[in-house]
Amino acid sequence: MSALNVPAPAKINLFLAITGRRTDSFHDLVSLAAPLLWGDVVEVSLRETGFTLECEHPDVPAGEANLVIKAAQAFAAASGWGGGAHFVIRKKIPAGSGLGGASSDATAALKALNSLTGEPLDGAALARVAASVGSDCVLFLSPIPVVMRGRGERTEPLAKEAYSRIRGMRVMIFKPQFPIPTPWSYARLVADAPRGYVTPGRAEARLSGWIDTPGLSTEELLFNSMEKPAFTKYPAIPVLIDYLRNRFGISARMSGSGSACYALVNEDLSASQVEAAVRETWGPSAFFVESRIA
Repeated sequence: MSALNVPAPAKINLFLAITGRRTDSFHDLVSLAAPLLWGDVVEVSLRETGFTLECEHPDVPAGEANLVIKAAQAFAAASGWGGGAHFVIRKKIPAGSGLGGASSDATAALKALNSLTGEPLDGAALARVAASVGSDCVLFLSPIPVVMRGRGERTEPLAKEAYSRIRGMRVMIFKPQFPIPTPWSYARLVADAPRGYVTPGRAEARLSGWIDTPGLSTEELLFNSMEKPAFTKYPAIPVLIDYLRNRFGISARMSGSGSACYALVNEDLSASQVEAAVRETWGPSAFFVESRIA
């Protein structure tokens, strides 16, 4: 086998607490990230030498600035493999959305290369390579929701009972036309420190309290430290969230550093009505899609 198509799912952060800045300029966090059944597809074809990439989306860099190429180079260095590959990204996840598109694409490329070359890297080695590519990459090695710690590279699968409470849950995802640069969001947290951070103890208590208490609804868990700086600069986001709560009774939250938001909804809610409300508030260029938690 010399070619492979690998799904690169989007993710949402059901819980994201930024607990402080590290000495290496990254941030520590505690998060519960859930992959969706919707996302990109990465096509990988082996070749003798070199790594090349194409994507029809104009916002996706085609050269070494793309994390897929960085992931391929890191894989080759770690495995000793001397071949090359051509990558095609079938893009659905919008850029600058906080849905993990670039990281998911890179991890899909890693998994494909490892499979196509006879799996020279075991799970632990693949995780180390993924962590070297990007903080969010490791979470996409798991097909189910994971708890993330450190800068995101330390992951563990969500406990079975807690996973059963969210598996297959219906999700609506929507994004305004504008993106939110992740570096800007973290810079605002630093500028507002320590008020923007959550203490590690509080973060762990809230997450473990939900995991260990079957009777708690998922809405009791939802939290995102990155909302405060985003909402201050981009008031269109909280305006829509409030509107959806008042009109439909749903609790929408922002994923990652934004600008995409999501809502966990029941089976009876009309997607077309919610989509119309999103476009009414954010304009006809707003992005909207429906999926489920994997």
